[in-house]
Amino acid sequence: MKVRVEEGSCHGHQSCAIAAPEVFGADDYGNAVVLIQGVIPTELEAKVRRAEGNCPERAIVIED
Repeated sequence: MKVRVEEGSCHGHQSCAIAAPEVFGADDYGNAVVLIQGVIPTELEAKVRRAEGNCPERAIVIED
């Protein structure tokens, strides 16, 4: 699994960082960024899916 944040869609709620702090952080404006480049470790996949489901803007995109 890979994950990305749709640029321009995130409004900085940080729901993703709460659900998966190992994977998501914030830029200087408070918008989400992915901290892990490339493939997400298997043990973090459930957290990433939870973050995707909790994003109010649906800005998180999972690529299997």
